[in-house]
Amino acid sequence: MSEQIVPIPQAQRRGRAAQTNATNRFERLVTQAIDDGWARDEDLPPLRTQVSDERPRRVISRNTSPDLSFDRSINPYRGCEHGCIYCYARPSHAYLGLSPGLDFETRLIARPEAPRVLAQELAARRYVPDVIAIGTNTDPYQPIEKDRGIMRAILQVLADHNHPVAIVTKGSLIERDVDILAPMAEKGLVRVGMSITSLDPKVARAMEPRVPGPARKLRTIRVLSEAGIPVRLMVSPVVPALTDHEMERILEAGAAAGAIAASSIVLRLPREVSDLFQEWLMEAFPDRAARVMGRVRELHGGQDYDPAFGQRMTGQGEWAKVIKQRFDLACKRLGLDQRPPALRTDLFKVPPKAGDQMDLFG
Repeated sequence: MSEQIVPIPQAQRRGRAAQTNATNRFERLVTQAIDDGWARDEDLPPLRTQVSDERPRRVISRNTSPDLSFDRSINPYRGCEHGCIYCYARPSHAYLGLSPGLDFETRLIARPEAPRVLAQELAARRYVPDVIAIGTNTDPYQPIEKDRGIMRAILQVLADHNHPVAIVTKGSLIERDVDILAPMAEKGLVRVGMSITSLDPKVARAMEPRVPGPARKLRTIRVLSEAGIPVRLMVSPVVPALTDHEMERILEAGAAAGAIAASSIVLRLPREVSDLFQEWLMEAFPDRAARVMGRVRELHGGQDYDPAFGQRMTGQGEWAKVIKQRFDLACKRLGLDQRPPALRTDLFKVPPKAGDQMDLFG
């Protein structure tokens, strides 16, 4: 771990996973709260979620990563109130001048103009449709979506264009949008990935403080599946010596709830996530912290994280092989080893705007 940062008092960060709020890596000056010797009778108030708005010029982000099955994505929000301690998206908050620690969980950026901008991008003459991924960085169904409704508006734009979308979430709020998702699923335009890390409510709450519990997520899989929406169960991340022993039980529960496929990613700790995770581990599970990090380093070539393409999500070495073998055997036994059908792109069509001349032969 890097230089020790003083944790924020528990009473102030109740319901949050990160303990610290270290200055982001792009800042030259580091700020840190210290005791100035003046006695205070009152405690500092709990950290509250703050949301500011951003007006994006573009909302479709592109990538060329060989590890990803998609080349474009949308983020309705920056930062995530779910607060998962292991979240690989935390370092992205540094680009906003904020901390990947508690800022990531409490200082959020909403993009209310995203649906309008998306419609403009889809209407561009040179646009070629392909699957848009949503939720691969921060969760589109985090708590503030209930009030903001940005994700729902984005879905409506995609539905109007018959555009394919792959959604990843931990949030049960997705059930609200079944009325949009189910008709899209009938056309082969949508699939959902639901992430379950642990079936133990205490472990899950410690790692993912504002995420619906495991039983609630399983119920969401059932609701979506019964509505005809294909769901992939994501056993992600697999935390060695903490949650890896649950892999088969998670897969069994997901299959029973109606998931049709499954995937798995081992724990990865890029940049600031490593220190944040280790701070959390020492507080939440001090008796097994050394063992967990020892296994993590075995999976990543002796480092906290190896970013090499092709193995950063699967790990390397004997432990990675064992995890993959267990996962593959369980998926085959449960019928989760099937590849879902590809989403359709041939139905894409820009809907007419008010005042447009109708196509007499369309």
